[in-house]
Amino acid sequence: MKLRDLVLTSVFLAIGFILHQITPPLFLGMKPDFLLIMMFISIYLVDNYKTAMVIGLCSGVLTAMTTTFPGGQLPNFIDKIATCQIVYLLFKILDNKFRNNINIVLVSIIGTFISGAIFLGSAFYIVGLPASFKTLILSIVLPATLFNACISFLFFKVVLTALTYSKSA
Repeated sequence: MKLRDLVLTSVFLAIGFILHQITPPLFLGMKPDFLLIMMFISIYLVDNYKTAMVIGLCSGVLTAMTTTFPGGQLPNFIDKIATCQIVYLLFKILDNKFRNNINIVLVSIIGTFISGAIFLGSAFYIVGLPASFKTLILSIVLPATLFNACISFLFFKVVLTALTYSKSA
């Protein structure tokens, strides 16, 4: 892992953490997971399994610190560890199949849905859910998936533009 990758990943996770912390719930208590978006972008940029696991561990710790779900610390940690591995594999599978923009949107949709499902599943077994699993998937996870797909596209464009200019300078 290069120092540049470490610094970029740290900055992206810090930005995601801050945005995750200050963003209020938008719809039915759903809080957009900016840290998840920055985790996806970081995994895409580093392209290394060990680093992807470290990113997942760090993301899990950070989201556990900021969760508003009662007893959601452990489910957040579990979901980020599992999601980082799935996202890494998705990026490997989709590599050179589509343009970068399409890759990030597809991975964001699949990754956010999987993350939400793993979180709810683990929360169901660890602390219980305030509503049925299906209801929470339909009312919280699906809107969050659509929101994250749009925001990840925008963030990805900004990051790529910034990296392009930083390499030329």
